[in-house]
Amino acid sequence: MSSDFDLNADKPLERSRYKPAAVMVPILEHATGLRVILTRRAAHLKHHPGQIAFPGGKVDATDQSVEHAAFREAEEEIGLRRAQCEQLGTLPLHRTVTGFEVQPIVARVDHDFAPMSDPGEVEEVFHVPLKHVLDPANYFIEGRVWMGKPRRYYVVPFGPYYIWGATARMLRMFADRVEHSHETHR
Repeated sequence: MSSDFDLNADKPLERSRYKPAAVMVPILEHATGLRVILTRRAAHLKHHPGQIAFPGGKVDATDQSVEHAAFREAEEEIGLRRAQCEQLGTLPLHRTVTGFEVQPIVARVDHDFAPMSDPGEVEEVFHVPLKHVLDPANYFIEGRVWMGKPRRYYVVPFGPYYIWGATARMLRMFADRVEHSHETHR
């Protein structure tokens, strides 16, 4: 498990206080190599406006599972239909400082996927080379004051995109898992 608390002195909430959520970590088969699809959240949103995120959100009462929630949210936010992707696995749960317990679902996305974003939620859909997010040298730790407390968090910038916070932490967790997998298969 990872959390927004990993780099900070304060403690996570009690487990029962987290709301379940799910995100898709979509890996696109692209002519230039494998790429991770990300979104820039719409600027008018109440929570996390303009931030870089995976497609995803809260698990609804109508969702049969966290996987269902991740696929539903990916279709709603970026037009990714279930038939266009294949679930490869999951990453460990991630607890956010805002009170969500997020299940990242890793999926392979067909090369012919053309995003169609929901402008009510997503300002932009873009992709980053998988090589970039798998390289630990591209990650940095930064900080700021949030709700009166200093907070430290991961960032993994790419071009004009400032990928930080929970999204960067989950990408770092993914990179660590891939690196560990390669080490155990040598």
